[in-house]
Amino acid sequence: MSNPNRNRLFGGHVDWFTVLLWLLLCIIGWFNIHAAVFDPEYPGLFSMNTNYGKQSIYIFSAMIIALAILIVDAKFYSSAAPLLYALTIVLLVVVLAVGRNVGGNQSWIPMGNFRLQPSEFAKLATCLLLARYLSTQSNKTPTFRNLLVGASIALLPVVLVLLQRDTGSALVFFSLVFVFYREGYISGQWMLIGGLSILLFVLTLAFNQWPIIIALAIVTGFGIYIFRKRRKVIASLAVLFVIAATYVFCVEFVYQNVLQPHQRTRIDVVLGKIDDPRGEGYNLNQSIIAIGSGQFWGKGYLQGTQTKFNFVPEQSTDFIFCTIGEEWGFVGCMVIIGIYLTLLLRIVNIAERQRTAFARIYAYGVACILFFHFAINIGMTIGIVPIIGIPLPFLSYGGSSLWSFTILLFIMLKFDSNRKGIV
Repeated sequence: MSNPNRNRLFGGHVDWFTVLLWLLLCIIGWFNIHAAVFDPEYPGLFSMNTNYGKQSIYIFSAMIIALAILIVDAKFYSSAAPLLYALTIVLLVVVLAVGRNVGGNQSWIPMGNFRLQPSEFAKLATCLLLARYLSTQSNKTPTFRNLLVGASIALLPVVLVLLQRDTGSALVFFSLVFVFYREGYISGQWMLIGGLSILLFVLTLAFNQWPIIIALAIVTGFGIYIFRKRRKVIASLAVLFVIAATYVFCVEFVYQNVLQPHQRTRIDVVLGKIDDPRGEGYNLNQSIIAIGSGQFWGKGYLQGTQTKFNFVPEQSTDFIFCTIGEEWGFVGCMVIIGIYLTLLLRIVNIAERQRTAFARIYAYGVACILFFHFAINIGMTIGIVPIIGIPLPFLSYGGSSLWSFTILLFIMLKFDSNRKGIV
């Protein structure tokens, strides 16, 4: 039974089950960061000379931030959305001038011993402003103009993040397409076309352009033969073939002239076109070895050899899932995936029970961003997607990512706790 005084403090009924899932992921992440970069000279979880000691501070401060969010009036976040968005845009511009280059990306603003990554907070600000704008149009028929304005809100940070050479963070914003689909701005047909475009993109990279174009020509010819008595269908098939063939040529052009050499190599490694275990494929190869060596039950806490001898780079950040796979095995991986899926389903449930369009749209934005990070991060550690360098929410080391994901989640929980009072 919930405590009436506690609920009165937070202005409504907080979904404590979701809070528990968040806290559980943070604690699991903390212990796995400890395992990933364990230093015998500083064995304690609170040793400030280590990443796991610093993460304890980040987690504690995240709890304070979460508490503050639940206390503040929910209407504040709606009214402050334009200001927060403008502030993150300014920070994204500033980082281009004074940012620190880390891992080839100029995405960090140095602040003493701490580094701020504005792109993490841009996801939050974009969700808020997008929810505010689309909610003002919720009682109207969706129009192309509304879609264009909404897409511009999401795409402006993408352009600035791409200028930082941080492709991974830029791609996260595209997950918000599902928000437009949920609100009726994009039909199921266009979502299907988008899915087929992604499939054609992957096939083109895997088999090169000419085999794909020949295959498209064969399929088109077969369709024309079947519908040979229906001129309109034949004309439509011919137009689709031209569009698809042009798209394939564009994919090849982008691959050869837009992507950086290391990005092309990472894609080729995932697709199996090249074998580069000591170069660009090193991280992926060591990641797969680490996860596979854990087998069913894992080697045990602090017993991972791949982890202990630092074979996997960035193992406390982008490759934290390797530590889970090696030390906790298949069972541990399934538990983590189960917790994430439970959290995502809970967020969708929270989104659907909202009484205002603003809260619903924002909650779906939260679900999209968390799902993208979860799916892509785990996918890149097991070799089914290219390595693009994005953290695993609440588990990876880092203050910027933990705080931004915490704020993202708890603003949604605040909206949910005060479903009647948000405008």
